[in-house]
Amino acid sequence: MRSVVVFTFIAHVVSFNELRLNIGSFEGDVNPERLQCATLPHQHRMEERRSMATTLQTLDRGLRALEIIAEHAEGVTVAELAEQLAVHRAIAYRIVTTLEEHGLITRTREGPVRLGAGISLLASRFEPQLLAVAQPLLQALAKATRATAFISVAQGEECVVVMVAEPEKEPLRVGYRVGSRHPLSRGAAGIAILAARPPQPDDDEAVRQARAEGFSLTRGQLQRGAVGVASAIASPQVRPGVEACVGVVAMDDLDTDTAIREVMAHAGQLATLVGQ
Repeated sequence: MRSVVVFTFIAHVVSFNELRLNIGSFEGDVNPERLQCATLPHQHRMEERRSMATTLQTLDRGLRALEIIAEHAEGVTVAELAEQLAVHRAIAYRIVTTLEEHGLITRTREGPVRLGAGISLLASRFEPQLLAVAQPLLQALAKATRATAFISVAQGEECVVVMVAEPEKEPLRVGYRVGSRHPLSRGAAGIAILAARPPQPDDDEAVRQARAEGFSLTRGQLQRGAVGVASAIASPQVRPGVEACVGVVAMDDLDTDTAIREVMAHAGQLATLVGQ
């Protein structure tokens, strides 16, 4: 769920002019910015000023607030949110109020802040646009490798296929369909996603190798005789937590050198498109 929240909100959040209506105007008796400067350490204020030179501060805070809320299934209080954002509570309160008005979060009078139903609406609007952007590239990948191309995402401890493109004029194909699921620990797609995560002491050797090489290559793990190659879609414009990969799967006659080259190239192209 967190992956979808961050990804879809960054790609389809309402314009900055809408988001700043309540966050960006501080005209009451209390001056939150002045309070913030009085409470934050000098070094942090200097770093924040440098960051403001290249980012929209209030929008950045709103996005960061959504990420923090998404990471806590039990919800967070305004005070906890202020602490994690390193801002005064008055600023955190205005951020929460604005996000609540857009339906992106919900809260009770005394209860914690949680994600709102508006997040699901953003997610539903994102998928058709992702399909429109990715499908031509996926079809090109299938053609270049003469294999079934796919995009998979992590859902809990499983890897789920969300998009597939079949090669033309190939009589023998691997049955890989949208909605297919398998454990993250098995198959090229799952291993590629695990390899994109920070290293863990108990990482499998296949995950370590995929992390070092930038791709995963597996044989017969999900289907006898099938060979899979996958690489994570990692965009510098998208924050950590978006876990997806692109890959191909075919029978033993797959040209793995070509597949590795094409999969990694298309993963880079998809990352660029998704990050725009």
